Amino acid sequence: MTQARDSLEYDVVIVGAGPSGLAAGIRLRQLCMEKGHDLSVCILEKGSEVGAHILSGAVLQPTALNELLPNWQEDGAPLNCPVTKDKFVMLTKNSAITLPTPPQMINHGNYIISLGNLCRWLAQQAEAMGVDIFPGYAASEVLYDGNRVMGVATGDMGVGKDGQATANYAPGAELHARLTLFAEGCRGSLTKTLYERYELRKDAQPQTFGIGIKELWEVDSSVHDEGYVWHSIGWPLDSSTYGGSFMYHLENNQVATGFVVGLDYANPYLSPFEEFQRFKHHRSIKNIFENGRRIAYGARALVEGGFQAIPKLTFPGGALIGDCAGFLNTPKIKGTHTAMKSGMTAAEAAYEHLASDAQGELTAYSEALKSSWLWKELYLARNIRPSFKNGMWAGLLYSGLDTYLLRGRAPWTFRHHDDHKSLKKVSECNPIEYPKPDGAISFDRNSSVYLSNTNHEENQPVHLRLKDESVPISVNLKDYDAPEQRYCPAGVYEIVTESDSPKLVINAQNCVHCKTCDIKDMTQNINWVVPEGGGGPNYPNM
Repeated sequence: MTQARDSLEYDVVIVGAGPSGLAAGIRLRQLCMEKGHDLSVCILEKGSEVGAHILSGAVLQPTALNELLPNWQEDGAPLNCPVTKDKFVMLTKNSAITLPTPPQMINHGNYIISLGNLCRWLAQQAEAMGVDIFPGYAASEVLYDGNRVMGVATGDMGVGKDGQATANYAPGAELHARLTLFAEGCRGSLTKTLYERYELRKDAQPQTFGIGIKELWEVDSSVHDEGYVWHSIGWPLDSSTYGGSFMYHLENNQVATGFVVGLDYANPYLSPFEEFQRFKHHRSIKNIFENGRRIAYGARALVEGGFQAIPKLTFPGGALIGDCAGFLNTPKIKGTHTAMKSGMTAAEAAYEHLASDAQGELTAYSEALKSSWLWKELYLARNIRPSFKNGMWAGLLYSGLDTYLLRGRAPWTFRHHDDHKSLKKVSECNPIEYPKPDGAISFDRNSSVYLSNTNHEENQPVHLRLKDESVPISVNLKDYDAPEQRYCPAGVYEIVTESDSPKLVINAQNCVHCKTCDIKDMTQNINWVVPEGGGGPNYPNM
C-alpha cells in the first residue's frame, strides 16, 4: 500500500462523462481549434465505459445539441425516433382519464433516445477533438492547494475489505488541473464535500429529489407505436405522494417504461420499486407488456429542486456543471438539454479564463448562465414542483394557474424542504400490501438487478458507509421499520436476525448507484462513496 501515485497534468479535468461533462469537453476543444490557444482536457468516468452508468427516460430536447454540434444528423448521432404524439393521463385503480397535455410536456421536435448511447456518441466526438477520456477510473478525492481545488485523485484498485492490497492492487492516480469541472450527476459524492467546504448551499433552498426506476421492453408489434410518448399521474400512488409514470415507444418494437416517486414521500412502508411493478398491471396498459420481454432494468435518483435550489456554482479552482448542480426542469421532465448547456457555458468561461491567465474564481460562468435560456427556463418553472407539497389536487390546480395565467412570472417563489425529514414513524402510518410478482409483467429485485449487469468485486471495501453502526437498529428499525429495505430498488439493505438480535446487512455488490439511500436516510447516516472504478451497473442502452 506504499506504492506512490502517478500524477498527470491537464489544463482542465472534468469529473464525469455524462451529458454535461462531455459537452464541456467538446466545447473546450472547439474553442481551442477556433481561437488557437491549446488547452489539454481530460474526462474521468467511474463506469466501465462511457454510458455504463447513464440512465434516463429519455426524451431529448435537442436545443443544446443543435448549438454544440449543429451537424449531428450528418455525423450519425443516435437520435432515430422523433416524437409523433403525446398523451397525459390520470390513472385511478380501474380507469385512465385523458387530461390536456401541459405545454411544458409537449414534445414536438423532440426525440426518444437512449441517453447512454448518446453519451457514447458524444464521447467519440470528444476524443476525435483531442479530449482524453478515462473510463473505469472513479474520482474518489478532491485535491487541494491551500483553499484551492487543484484536481482529483482516483481510488486505489484491488484493496480488500481489511484495507490490505490484493493480488491485482494498483494505486490510484492524481490528476492535477488549472480548473476542475465537477459533472458527477445527481448527488455527486465529491460534490457533497465541496458543498460543505465552500458553503455552496448557504443561500440556496434544500435540493429535492425523486427516484426513477426504468425498464426496457421488447413488445409485440401489434401494441407498438413508434414515437408515442405517454405519461401518467395518480394510481398506484395516493394523492399525497408526488410521482408518475412514463412509456416511450422507441424504434425496433422497444418500449422504455418507468416510474418516478418524489423522495419527500411520508409513509415508510412505501416501496417505489413495488409501486412500479404494481403500475404495470393497470388494466389500461398491461396489454403492452403481456406478450413482451423485459430486456433491461435500472434506477437513478434525479434532482427536482429547480431554480431555487441551485447552489453557488464556482469556488477556487473549479465549478459545478450538470445535475450535480441541479439543472433538471421537473415540469418538463427533461434535464439533458440544460445539463449540456451548463457544461458548454462553463467551457466557454473556462477557455477565456485560462487563455488570459485570469486569477480568482470562474465567476464569468455563473454570470453567463444567468443570461442564458437555461436560467429563464428554470425560473419560469420554479413553482410547479413545490406546489405539490400539499398533495396532487392542490398541485394540479396551482400548476394550471401558474402555467396558463401567471406564465411562471408569479411575484413569489415557493420553498423546498429536505426529503430526509419527511418520513413519518410507522406508528403514524398504515402498512402497504404489495402483490407478489408474477414473473411475466412484474418481477422481484434480484432478477431486476441481474438485468442491470451490476458487478462489484466482492473483496473491495464497502462503498455504502454508516457513520454510526447502531443507528439502523436503534432508530431506523425501531421507529421506521427499516425503510432502507424498501426505498432501495436493488435489495442492498436487509434486516436479518442473528441470535435473536436484528442486524442490518449491506449487500453492496447489488448497488446500482442510484444514490437514493444517501438522500432518503432519515438521520443522514448512510454515506455513498465511489467504489473501485468500473464497479456498478453496465447499462447497454438505457
